[in-house]
Amino acid sequence: MQYRKFKPFGNISALSLGGGGLGQIWGETSREQVLETIEIALDQGINHLDVAPMYGHGEAESVVGEALRGKSTDGLYVTTKCQIGTPRGHKVYEKINASLTDSLKLLDIERVSLFLMHSQLIEDDYELFKYNQFREKNATTLSCYFNEVIPAFERLKQEGKIGDWGIGGIGQKEALLAALDHECRPAAVQCIVNPLNSAGAISYVSENFDPKIILQKCQHKDIPILAIRAVQAGALTSSMDRQPHSSGFDAEDFEDYVRAAPFRRLADQWGESPASLAHRYALSVSKVASVILGVKNTIELKECLQAERAERLSADQMATIQSLFAT
Repeated sequence: MQYRKFKPFGNISALSLGGGGLGQIWGETSREQVLETIEIALDQGINHLDVAPMYGHGEAESVVGEALRGKSTDGLYVTTKCQIGTPRGHKVYEKINASLTDSLKLLDIERVSLFLMHSQLIEDDYELFKYNQFREKNATTLSCYFNEVIPAFERLKQEGKIGDWGIGGIGQKEALLAALDHECRPAAVQCIVNPLNSAGAISYVSENFDPKIILQKCQHKDIPILAIRAVQAGALTSSMDRQPHSSGFDAEDFEDYVRAAPFRRLADQWGESPASLAHRYALSVSKVASVILGVKNTIELKECLQAERAERLSADQMATIQSLFAT
């Protein structure tokens, strides 16, 4: 396992174990499979676990807590999140602290290494492209972020409950760029990194969100980057092994799968699976500290571990992949 510089931790494994698969939101699995997946990840040198309350309604945090119980956590880093939204009545600290307290209880630890805002940033008068009726729950306004969220995060640091804090690199472009230019910048940003340059179903704030703009801003500002959505919710794998949600929420992910057909053909020509190539792509992007995996079982994890051991893609190979979806 390669380790890379990452300011909040010092060094981080090139792969992080994400909580989506552990929380059973990326297809059917079992707690037994998930526990074995965590054990293998730790044995193979992964030193960062990234979870959230939203992943299986606490299941990801709960199963990580079970997996770590009785084990030494020296050199292991745990990240969790809070969907802050824009609470009324200036009760941001209370909401964040309550969420964190619940997470720490499920994880059975006293402190998380990194705490992330899970809601998407918007300017104060901005209306969401979709689901605007859930604006207060799913989006955090810039004034709330600057005036209340940042002070709340800093207070949690002083109280010793978190090591540092960061944000997700998805939302309204203008709001995200303002946050990254602010004097109090996040210690890390989770940036979408995949050949499709797509956020898929979670891009409900902006109609034409461009993840690459946020990635490039973080690269330019030297803000530590954690790559997410390397396989874009399954669109960059051999097959979508889950059924579309009945609400139609994830329709964009299935549309991306159809759009990714040229990528699957290229992977076949190069003699590897699409998922492996997609992870090698994310691992080869400049200044990415770690790629967060959404695996749900040992088979998927082992494929990612093999991809991490392979050579990084050359500039020509990266250009070939990027040309598939150039507009």
